[in-house]
Amino acid sequence: MLEERLINQEEAQRAIQQPIVLHSRDPAQVVQASYFAEEVRRDLFAQLGEHALYEGGLTVRTSVDPRLQTIAEQTLRNGLIAYDRRHGWRGPFRRISVTSGDIKLKTNPPLWAQRLKAIPRPAGIGNWQLAVVLTLDKDQAHIGLADGSKAKIPLMELKWARRYLHADQRGAEIRNPKDVLTSGDVVMVESLGDKKYNYKLCQIPKVSGGIVALDPHTGRVLAMSGGYSFEISQYNRVTQAYRQCGSAFKPFVYLAGLEKGLTPSTIILDEPIAINMGYGLGIWKPGNYDKKYLGPITLRSALEKSRNAVTVRMTQEMIGIKPIIDITKRFGIIENLPRQMAMVLGAGETTLLKLTTGYAMIANGGKKITPTFIDRVADRHGKTIWKREAPACSGCTVEPWQNQPMPTLIDKRLQVTDPETAYQMISLLEGVINRGTGRIVKTKVPNQPLAGKTGTTNNFFDTWFIGFSPDLVVGVYVGFDSPQTLGDKEAGARVAAPIFGDFMAEALQNTPAIPFRIPPGIRLMRVNHETGRMATPDDPQAIFEAFKVGYEPPPQSAQKESELLGEQNFDGQSLDDLKPDIELPNNLQSGKPQPQVPSGDHMTGTGGIY
Repeated sequence: MLEERLINQEEAQRAIQQPIVLHSRDPAQVVQASYFAEEVRRDLFAQLGEHALYEGGLTVRTSVDPRLQTIAEQTLRNGLIAYDRRHGWRGPFRRISVTSGDIKLKTNPPLWAQRLKAIPRPAGIGNWQLAVVLTLDKDQAHIGLADGSKAKIPLMELKWARRYLHADQRGAEIRNPKDVLTSGDVVMVESLGDKKYNYKLCQIPKVSGGIVALDPHTGRVLAMSGGYSFEISQYNRVTQAYRQCGSAFKPFVYLAGLEKGLTPSTIILDEPIAINMGYGLGIWKPGNYDKKYLGPITLRSALEKSRNAVTVRMTQEMIGIKPIIDITKRFGIIENLPRQMAMVLGAGETTLLKLTTGYAMIANGGKKITPTFIDRVADRHGKTIWKREAPACSGCTVEPWQNQPMPTLIDKRLQVTDPETAYQMISLLEGVINRGTGRIVKTKVPNQPLAGKTGTTNNFFDTWFIGFSPDLVVGVYVGFDSPQTLGDKEAGARVAAPIFGDFMAEALQNTPAIPFRIPPGIRLMRVNHETGRMATPDDPQAIFEAFKVGYEPPPQSAQKESELLGEQNFDGQSLDDLKPDIELPNNLQSGKPQPQVPSGDHMTGTGGIY
């Protein structure tokens, strides 16, 4: 400061004579959220520019929840490792020379430890360690660590490491450590935390994915991890990866049907369907995952079992493609969905964040939200220069308190679908977890009300699970960055759903089981799950089904057998007598059920684009 002429000689001398006193600062909580922090940096750069970002002395308050962020990072990492282990061992990280003389020679540190310590730690290794295989016997592999200590890998911890062939096959069963390792192999290991110095064999997955958790009422992103390791790749699979969403898109197709007047008990035929794609384009025959067809089936069962043929038939014969395109715009999933029938099976591309936000709007009763990562930004003087918009409040600023009327929050969020339709969709998605393709989630989180949907694309390229509790929405995506198959039967229910279940099991631990909120315009009635008809008192397949007022099923005595054959849709109307398409009103905020009939805008099947 003296050299820069900011102080004079006398002031400098006085400062030099003052003793230096060290003050310890309060311990700060450090959250590992590299993908989240990078997304915040990008947002600030876009809003404020480079100068303010790097030289403005900004204080940024984000929406991240440290506990949920830690859970998200760990569950995604564990899920990717679990998938990778199912597909075998790709071999050691490196090899170094290890002879019996090196092992017996009494040097400190040993020669093998010196060689091992010279190897750079690979990106993404995290808390794992590098180790070298010293010797092998029939029950374990003896390894050495970089600090010169020795340990072992039991045979049980090598059982997963069958030789990697390709995505669908692995080699023979492991019966001896020599089937996996040889002396001199440099491998990654993790301590098992016992006193026997046991370690397990580790491998960094090639597959990647993302997980995001947000508040469905505000859109605040509470946790996000965009990949296995930020050190390996800064590419964020939550916000940057546009991938086909498969059956995870179906809820929005069914939502269009519910808006048009279909009910969860509407009967639709699950049978082969063929569509003429137009001159020279051939015939498109969408099939179900299991290559089987169930005949007449309720709309609820069709979604729970993710029946492709029903989804296409419902679109072609009952609602048309236009309402689905409109819904994808309203919910912000895909801005311009192509007018092609394959889109209803999830052929369109979107990001995990957009799709999860769409589910959040179902969870909150049909209110429009925008995902945000930042709550407030202040300059170096503490002045707020940007903050997330808070709900308007009438009477909140009146002081002092003198028994005036309680202040009220004004909800200005746009209603993208009516609350009754949103609740019907929530109820259907609860069934996916209770009885359908998402049953694995129920085994992990048995005592919490949860709803969600699996998604898998052709040839098992991309897998999804998006789901929610009443106040927390979570999306999971798993796939390779360069699209390739995950392997036979590696569907969303096997790859992505367990990650969602593990996250929710820990995130909702010690949280009361609050049921989903039911809007006033919904009636719950006991129906048979398989037929959709009113249930008898002793019906073992009875469930409580959600109907809009005015759309309840008739009493059992009045129901006709023809309904079970798919000849009737609802309210006694034949598909041949349907009225022209009735558009939903622009203002849905009244919350009253809108009487609708299935669309008369039937697909003609004369071309691939409609």
